[in-house]
Amino acid sequence: MKKSALSLVLAVFTGLTAMASTPVDNEVKEVKISESTVTWKGYKVTGSHHGTIALKEGSLIFDGDKLTGGEFVVDMPTLVSNDLQGEYKGKLEGHLKSDDFFGVEAHPTSKLVFTSVKATGKNSYEVTGDLTVKGKTNPVTFDISIYGNKATATMKVDRSLYDVKYGSGSFFDNLGDKTIYDEFDLVVDLVF
Repeated sequence: MKKSALSLVLAVFTGLTAMASTPVDNEVKEVKISESTVTWKGYKVTGSHHGTIALKEGSLIFDGDKLTGGEFVVDMPTLVSNDLQGEYKGKLEGHLKSDDFFGVEAHPTSKLVFTSVKATGKNSYEVTGDLTVKGKTNPVTFDISIYGNKATATMKVDRSLYDVKYGSGSFFDNLGDKTIYDEFDLVVDLVF
């Protein structure tokens, strides 16, 4: 009886010691949506437009201080233009939200899920992820930098891969100065 009680105590102690010395893997850090920003910029032959769109939710995953993953959901109806005012602002925002572009009524969210993260420097990473827009998923690769509780990423997105065809030279001929370029930029500043 003494021997089995001693064995039980040693087993429990060994188990607790092993658990205490095991580091916490994959700590999920939720992004503070109200303090984070996503800025977009789209280009056309005659100029550009820019604005913002809000995150619905997001998180980064760390192993210690090393970034290992992330997942974000964008709230598509929040898409706004910051370079126009009045009637033209409303027209552009309405058009971008229509089926000609992002079809936000049928597709109210877009999603990015990190699939691989590779360190490229002390605070820098190259991320590949699956980006879903309008129900279509394609891989994207971009750089992200982490400093304390903040992260910054910049990426180019090719809208033609997501069935966003309006004004695209990839789908229509002879658009001339009405051409809207397929690639648009996203600059993401996160606080977590």
